[in-house]
Amino acid sequence: MRTASRGFLTARFASVCAGLAIVSACIASAPEGIRRQTDGDGGDFGVDPQTTSTSSSTGAGLPGGDPHALLGADPTHGPFNGGQRVLLHGNGFSSQVRVWFGDVEVDPSAIVPIDPSRVQVAAPPGAAGPVELAVQNGDDTSTRRALPGGYVYDALYASPSSGPISGGTTVELIGQGTRWDETTVAKIDQKPCSSLAVPEPTRLVCTVPQGTPGAKTISVTTGGETILVLDGYTYEDSVNGYKGGLSGAPLAGRLKVLVYDNFTGDPIPGARVVLGADTTSRIEVDASGVAVIEDASLDSPRTVTVAATCHSPISFVDVPVDTVTVYLDPVLTPACGASGDPPPPVGGKVGSAGAIEGELVWDTSLDPGSVAWGNIPSPRRETERKAAYVFTTGVDPLATFRLPSEFQAITPETSGELGHGFTMYVAPGNRTLYALAGLEDRSTTPPRFTAYAMGVVRGIPVLPNEWTREVFLRINQPLDHALSMDVRAPAKGPKGPDRIQANVSLMIGNDGFATLPIGAQSPLIPFNGGLTFVGVPPLARDLLGASYHSSARAVTGKAGLAPLSVVGRVLSTSTSEPVRIGDFVGVPTLEAPAQNSAWDGSHLATSFGAGAPVDLSVYDIASGNGLIRWTVAVPAGSHAVEVPDLRQLEIENGALPPGPLTIGVYGAKIDGFDYGKLVYRQLKPAGMSAYSLDSFSAHL
Repeated sequence: MRTASRGFLTARFASVCAGLAIVSACIASAPEGIRRQTDGDGGDFGVDPQTTSTSSSTGAGLPGGDPHALLGADPTHGPFNGGQRVLLHGNGFSSQVRVWFGDVEVDPSAIVPIDPSRVQVAAPPGAAGPVELAVQNGDDTSTRRALPGGYVYDALYASPSSGPISGGTTVELIGQGTRWDETTVAKIDQKPCSSLAVPEPTRLVCTVPQGTPGAKTISVTTGGETILVLDGYTYEDSVNGYKGGLSGAPLAGRLKVLVYDNFTGDPIPGARVVLGADTTSRIEVDASGVAVIEDASLDSPRTVTVAATCHSPISFVDVPVDTVTVYLDPVLTPACGASGDPPPPVGGKVGSAGAIEGELVWDTSLDPGSVAWGNIPSPRRETERKAAYVFTTGVDPLATFRLPSEFQAITPETSGELGHGFTMYVAPGNRTLYALAGLEDRSTTPPRFTAYAMGVVRGIPVLPNEWTREVFLRINQPLDHALSMDVRAPAKGPKGPDRIQANVSLMIGNDGFATLPIGAQSPLIPFNGGLTFVGVPPLARDLLGASYHSSARAVTGKAGLAPLSVVGRVLSTSTSEPVRIGDFVGVPTLEAPAQNSAWDGSHLATSFGAGAPVDLSVYDIASGNGLIRWTVAVPAGSHAVEVPDLRQLEIENGALPPGPLTIGVYGAKIDGFDYGKLVYRQLKPAGMSAYSLDSFSAHL
């Protein structure tokens, strides 16, 4: 039973703010206290209804003449593909409560009966428009209550549904029963999206405008019909990479280049645009950050380079389309910060995190034979204890599991209303949480944590500087399956790689990746054989629609350094067959400039060893101790290209200074790749299905 006071919550908030390293910022003010209320009759929940404390204010003032009622849902709407967490408020709910959205009954595994006045469910997929909500305790039809139009399925949703305030994110809007066409106009927060294309009547692609932090309305208008979705897109303090790059029709005499600051989204007037390698033909962008070049000779692919004062440059070799959208990273030096405030670290305002308060619950109220923490074995030694931790899904499927600090542990002694409480602070957006429960031993170095069960809850709206409360994770997914990999390692080169690092994570729809504490395995090369990972969940209940994400990295040394080759995206939905991994990309060799030699600033040449074909090569040329990084994107694999010598542009803090260089070369394999539709995400490992990397030294 939770009896937390305002003082307790304030102290807890402050301590977590001080110690939680993974959050960009904490909320400026402490949370309000939990308001107590008396719950009505609602069946056997194993608690005294006269003393149960909740954080809901909706239950106050329930109709006195009816012991059963359904009053509302929070939120009241959600995407038609379902999966969103919905909290139902009412009266008289029992531990055997059933829920319907229209004619569709919610799977019992997606229902968490909290108390007689609250039930958490995961919304099933449905048809766009309002539906009737209904509840009933078991088979007792006398307890059935309905709320006409109690929930509305939105007619569209965005993927991704969040992005940085600088804008530029390329999003897909997926509709149900829509008839979008070339006249369709899409807006986010009343600002039109740009570069809008309609591949299908139910799917459009556009570029998000610059915005302000928070959840915003999406509107799509075709003819006289407008579809509005409140809170459909969230601007947040992050960089997701689904922005910038190449787009438009085939190059035919006209090229448009748009240049923006990657942190703020503001135009960069005066930025130089160079076609080919001749810097004398440079063109400056206007005050709106746009340069338009019209020349009849622009009828075949051209190299486009963009550089600006106090910004790192970028080049796209052999651009085949008529629009290049560039986001340049600011150079963070005192010389570039002389005027105005320094740019924020990730393109937004610090201090706009949101907070989530919830509980981990076990199925004791649903299954009389079960016991809280009963799916976790008893500790075998004095230094072990039962513990659980709550995480948000991440964007990196290759991330290594890291055990959080001890003070974040949730234990059987952690108090809660229905289970065991937790508080966490995350970036705004529509979030997915997962919890891992097991045994930990912190007397070892490093500490040991073995997970035996997990829970997942999806579609949690998190707003900047606000609380999201009453989030319940059912720890009902056993981690009792084993996934096998059949790995065919690449050949060992003179510099490496010399070993395999393999791991498994969960891809939970479009919501991100869950990292599991089952450890990476590292056999030495040569290696051709099987690896087994014990401790993955079955893809059932809340994990329906999820996939196992298997990856293998051929790396050099225990630290996993370059040269390396990574197969980073093999998806499967069953553990009955081994996952086969063998399409490693060949390791690159930089031929110009030669290792440790002087670079002329213009010529680059690379070849790749035997392996999977390379769709895209990316140079990351770093100088000035990494302050300035020139990105050069080249379609296909082995090549020799010429880029402009940026020293001839005489740009202050925007060209590579004299001195040592580190040149990283990626060879990328990208599923369904089209160079004419390249986005920034594909310039980084997160957007590559497989890649190789090596680093080389040179100097200017």
